[in-house]
Amino acid sequence: MYGVEIYYKVRRAHFVEGESIHELSRVFGIHRKTVRKMLSHSVPPGYQRQRPPARPKLDPFTEIIDQILEADRQRPRKQRHTAKRICERLQQEHGFTGGYTIVKDYVREQHQRRQEMFVPLAHPPGHAQADFGEALAVIAGEERKVHFLVFALPHSDAVFLKAYPGETTEAFCDGHNAAFAFFGGVPRRVLYDNTKLAVARILGDGKRQRTQRFSELLSHYLFEPRFGRPGRGNDKGKVENLVGFTRRNFLVPVPCFDSFEALNAHLEDCCRERLAAKLRGHQETIAERLERDRATLLALPPTSYEACERVSTRVSSLSLVRYRTNDYSVPVAYGHREVLVRGDVDEVVISCAAEVIARHRRSYEREDFIFDPLHYLPLLEQKVGALDQAAPLVGWQLPEPFEQLYRLLQARLGKPGKREYVQVLRLLESFSLEVVHAAIAEALRLGAIGYDAVKHLVLCRIEHKPPRLDLSLYPYLPRAQVATTSPSDYQRLLRTEAS
Repeated sequence: MYGVEIYYKVRRAHFVEGESIHELSRVFGIHRKTVRKMLSHSVPPGYQRQRPPARPKLDPFTEIIDQILEADRQRPRKQRHTAKRICERLQQEHGFTGGYTIVKDYVREQHQRRQEMFVPLAHPPGHAQADFGEALAVIAGEERKVHFLVFALPHSDAVFLKAYPGETTEAFCDGHNAAFAFFGGVPRRVLYDNTKLAVARILGDGKRQRTQRFSELLSHYLFEPRFGRPGRGNDKGKVENLVGFTRRNFLVPVPCFDSFEALNAHLEDCCRERLAAKLRGHQETIAERLERDRATLLALPPTSYEACERVSTRVSSLSLVRYRTNDYSVPVAYGHREVLVRGDVDEVVISCAAEVIARHRRSYEREDFIFDPLHYLPLLEQKVGALDQAAPLVGWQLPEPFEQLYRLLQARLGKPGKREYVQVLRLLESFSLEVVHAAIAEALRLGAIGYDAVKHLVLCRIEHKPPRLDLSLYPYLPRAQVATTSPSDYQRLLRTEAS
């Protein structure tokens, strides 16, 4: 194929200098038909195939290939035919004698023709999209997977995200509270995928049966929910893209924070900084376009939605309550009673009647046990034989004087000493660890090894009074008498050994 330079020379020689086609063919060594083509086109028109190329070996098998590719559309992506596998099947099952290359080229063409096309969408102000994403983060020195809920306003491209230990109903509702507070209002319409946190079931006519908690959230904020088609992420393409954008830009490198609160403060700062950006195709910043969104948002209700789950259950014989596969302790006085468990994002609160009887950090592990040792001390006071093997006390980090007091009480009093030690621990039910710790250290210094002495010293510290510890009031406390030694004492020991 001749380049545009030779086109220029031939065309100039003919149209400007008046050379004939015959002369141009002789001078440039080009056939007269080619010269006429150059005179008709200012640039090389390129080769245009008049008919599809003939594939005598492949053409009888193209219908079979099309059937295989069509059937693959109903199969999982990881179990679809490759061009190599199609070629092998044609050779083994249908007597195909051609090579792999022509099969590969045909399969590639068919894949290109089957690729879906999309319509560009316009997004009115006040509409939102929401979706969960996943990433790695280091929280309190432990690398773990975090789940972050992303809210996007497609009209302004404003985004908000908040991270949680798990993709739970409580996180889903709490993320709505935080996003609406960040945007300063409630979107009129929010588009979701068919997450089980919001959709209990898809009915035969395509309608969604919403979950109880999601219906409560809608009734509180009064926005209209919309749901994309199952498996079609492009229905909410804005938030899908922003999930990837925020992961790459806000969570790379892997963030390290002491708590989820610190991580979420960092993510919110990133969202605010992004408001100053001016995106391609827009003359205004995100913050300027966000004002149009905010002008159409619904007003926030006086209070945010209570993002928690409530479950009624019964306390077991081990004084444990099960919630989401994990067991949480309650005081033994409430054994076998009906209780109400409230699961928040960070906390599990257990109530009996109108009284809160236990609070625990929420665990996102499976089959975990979360104990409060103080819950079991009244029972251990009765069953002191279980003190050394009590699971709720395993890992209870107490200052060294506690262990020293326990050793002395056990050595001097035996089993009653264990009971007195549990009574000392029960002081933690009413007084702070610092006060009890100081009282035990003072009792050890004075040699007053007993529950009554420690309690007296605790009360003195609380009341800011000097201790009046009269050991004659505690006749059962061991006395330590230390005498000055003399040479005659050693002589007496030697005579006793000789005799």
